[in-house]
Formats: sequence, C-alpha cells, structure tokens
Amino acid sequence: MRINFCTLFDTFYLTRGLAMYRSLEKHSEDFHLYIFAFDVEAYRILNALDLKYATIIALKDFESPELLSVKSDRSQAEYCWTSTPSTIEYCLKTYQLDHCIYVDADLYFYRDPMEIITMAKDNSVIITPHNYSKRYDQASSSGIYCVQFMYFKNDEKGLKVLTWWKEACIDWCFARHEDGKFGDQKYLDDWTSRFEGVFSSTEIGIGLAPWNVQQISIIDKSLDLKLKKDDSIHALYFYHFHGVKFLDNGYVDLNVYLLSKDVIDRLYKPYVAEVLEQLELIKGFSNDPKLRSIVRPARDFKYYKHVLARKVKGVWNMIKLP
Repeated sequence: MRINFCTLFDTFYLTRGLAMYRSLEKHSEDFHLYIFAFDVEAYRILNALDLKYATIIALKDFESPELLSVKSDRSQAEYCWTSTPSTIEYCLKTYQLDHCIYVDADLYFYRDPMEIITMAKDNSVIITPHNYSKRYDQASSSGIYCVQFMYFKNDEKGLKVLTWWKEACIDWCFARHEDGKFGDQKYLDDWTSRFEGVFSSTEIGIGLAPWNVQQISIIDKSLDLKLKKDDSIHALYFYHFHGVKFLDNGYVDLNVYLLSKDVIDRLYKPYVAEVLEQLELIKGFSNDPKLRSIVRPARDFKYYKHVLARKVKGVWNMIKLP
C-alpha cells in the first residue's frame, strides 16, 4: 500500500523539508509526498531537483478564494497554519487519494510510518499528542495535540473532521491565545469526543520532540527508547526538530528545551548533518540570497540575551557546525 503525505514550506524551510523527504526514502517502502511550495523560488528548486517520489504544487495553483480572502489579514506563519487542512483536502480531491497524511517539514522519520497507520485500525483520523514533559506542559494554551502528523481517510468520517477543521481555520487562525483557541492547533483538543473515528496515538516515539524527550533514554544504535517512569521500551517513529536555528557564527541553536548529551549526539548532530547536506545540494540549483535565510545572524543582541539567559538556567543546547 502506498502512503500519501503532504507538507508545505517556503525557501526558509526548504532544507528541512528535503531532509524529511530523504528520511521517508530511507524508511518507507512505498510513499508519495505532495509538496506545497509557498514561494516561487522553493517551487523552482524543487522542480529542478526532480524528486522521484514527490509532486510539487505551486501556491497559485492551490489557493482557493476562501484562503485568498483571509491571506492579507494573517502573517506568513499564520497563513501556513490556516492553509494546512486545505492542503490535505486538495490532495484528497485533486489526486483522488484514499487517504493523506499532513507532516511538518521539520520531522525526521526513523521507521516505516505504515506501522502508525496499522495501529489506528479502522479509524479515519490520526492525531498525535504533545506528550509534554511536566516542566514544559503548555497543553492548556497550545493544545493537547500537535499539528505535526495528521492522517485523514477519504471517507465520510474523515472528511467530516477535515471540513470542520478547514472552515474553523479560515474563520480564525492566529498566533495568539483567544477564547480557548491558538493557531490551527487548539481546535484538535476535543476531536476524540466531538467526532467518530479519531485515533490518538499513545506511543512516545510517535512524535518525540524537544518538549518531551526528557522522559526517555536512547537504548542503542537502533534508537529504541526507554521510558524513564516505568522502563518500558518504545520504538522511535519520528522526531520533531522544532526550532533548530543555524547561526552565522558557525553554531546551531537546538532550542530552549533541556536536551541530554546523548540526545544531541544521536539525534541532533546527524540531523544537522543531513540538513547541511541538503543545503549543499540546493546551492547547485540557485544563487538566490534567500537561501541564506536559513542562517540567523548571531550578532542580534536580543537573541544573544535570550540564549545567555537560558545558559544561566542550565540549558545551553548549542553545537558547532562540523
């Protein structure tokens, strides 16, 4: 069975999106990724790369009148969030797919995602919880579930949830907390009770991320996970490399969360190497200065003040580029 994925990103996230695609090449037996290019340069480079298992979709070919009607009122990030359910619907309808899985561009897969679909059995929708560590719990403000890996069947139950979510996001989707909402994410909080056929994963390895990785230790080269609270063993399906920033002083900032040396060595350093490999690849297709936007100026005083404040709290998370 072929697994259908979709994702969206612009030039800023191009290297992350390509790294995610490469991870699917390594671990999925049969997949296709529909990529919504959110700027012209990303569309041009992606087409030039001629990715075997991908279809590239230009923003102008995808945007509906409903999306365009709210575009000017939303920031670039907010518009991406607003568009997420519409990308899934577009793939289901345009390509007559029996299912589609939205994935964030900064995920990286370590096992065949078909196993996740199998866990859901006959359910029509799959959502993944944040599984926050206690010290980082933001479920009340940012949502119980993370919009990172979302599976929808092209059936009555799946389309009912997807249509509701799409209309809700077009109506309101902003990077602020308001009336129990936040972006596209808080809408998911009650789906398991509001709708039929919604499956919530319980495996920590389905959505390991910087806000929950403190709960596990990595066992061996297979990257299996041991949950610290009960020593149970879990497979790592994908990691969400949220907030990784490449700085112009030769360092990479891995985010604000506490990460062990083992996690940095086994997960982050190989991921950074993969992203840099994709950067070298796309440099051969473009000299556009926008490609430099993956590098954040390290001279920004406010940014350094923020990083130094973290260091005082014992969270450094900076690695030097190889």
